[in-house]
Amino acid sequence: MSLNITIVGTVDRQLEELLRAQTTRIRSLAVADLLALAQPSASQPDVVVLDVRDSSTLPPTLATLKRQHPSTGVVIIAARMDPALMLEAMRAGVNEWLAEPINPQELSAAIERVTSTRPATVHGQVFAFVGAKGGVGTTTIAVNVATALAQAVEDERTLLMDFHLSYGDAAVFVGAEPRFSVADAMENTHRLDESFFQSLVVTSKSTGVNLLASAERPVGAVDLRRIATLLQFAATHYRYTFLDVPRSEAAVLDALEGVATILIVANQELATVRNAGRIAASMRQRYGKERVKIVISRFDKQAEIGAEDVERVVGSPVKYTIPSDYRTALNGLNKGRPIALDKDNKLTPAFQAMAFDLAGIRVEKVTETQRGGLFGLLRK
Repeated sequence: MSLNITIVGTVDRQLEELLRAQTTRIRSLAVADLLALAQPSASQPDVVVLDVRDSSTLPPTLATLKRQHPSTGVVIIAARMDPALMLEAMRAGVNEWLAEPINPQELSAAIERVTSTRPATVHGQVFAFVGAKGGVGTTTIAVNVATALAQAVEDERTLLMDFHLSYGDAAVFVGAEPRFSVADAMENTHRLDESFFQSLVVTSKSTGVNLLASAERPVGAVDLRRIATLLQFAATHYRYTFLDVPRSEAAVLDALEGVATILIVANQELATVRNAGRIAASMRQRYGKERVKIVISRFDKQAEIGAEDVERVVGSPVKYTIPSDYRTALNGLNKGRPIALDKDNKLTPAFQAMAFDLAGIRVEKVTETQRGGLFGLLRK
């Protein structure tokens, strides 16, 4: 099996040759570069081999690396079995300790133990909802589709991020009162780990969705790299992440490379359809046409502008339609309770169908004879 191994802090060519003999891909870093490897967005090797034979201490960034990337295996190469140093290494999360003289068989066995117990990295799906115009119902759809999916797959973690950097409404839709926001997360990407992130989000008790809310304060210009780091962190720690993205946030629109599907939300109003066409063309050019989908909110079959007209202007098929039920939507907003939690309305089935399709969940209908009733089975 070919492995990616990063050697840190060594000038020992013999050690490199021993590792290359195991049909591995080798990369060498100085100890000072360990901090860059510890960043949340840094691509991780299968194993880090840290050579501390010329040092009496461990680099302080080692603990940072293991905190940010707990699944990254670490093997220490030391001059001797130093009990104090070994205890420090254990507390930092080091997996294996080898002392001189380095035996090729022992080195191979240590790397095999590290890689065999390494958990599979989670690569969650990220979905971005972008409104073609203000007031088309983008937040309503993002909140309710996230809710529908969280309710269907309770064993999977679902996150909703409100990228209206200031004064967004997602928290109102789920009846939450968050203390922190997406702005706090982006201002502290250097601190991103599981514990810190959980202190920023609020979990909606009714929906089961984790919400990273909009800030209740003005937020200045944001760094594209910080947004990308935040999105990569979310994809690593959550199975499903939903983004409520305003079309005015250019930095966010430029950071959607890791997003599985970009959903342009429009309605059957001429100016909105024209805006949807511009946004969809830009997103297709940047991210590929297969990742851009069109959603019509408040869909009315009798409207003067039909789905075919929208498709002709936007240049893409309409993938999803959400029926019009303004009174139900307004009632849910006023109560701080997502519509998708209720069954007795015509919007919930549409939100569920979209959620299941995005997540790749197949809904299999069964007969009354098979189940004693007309129910659906959810199949991943």
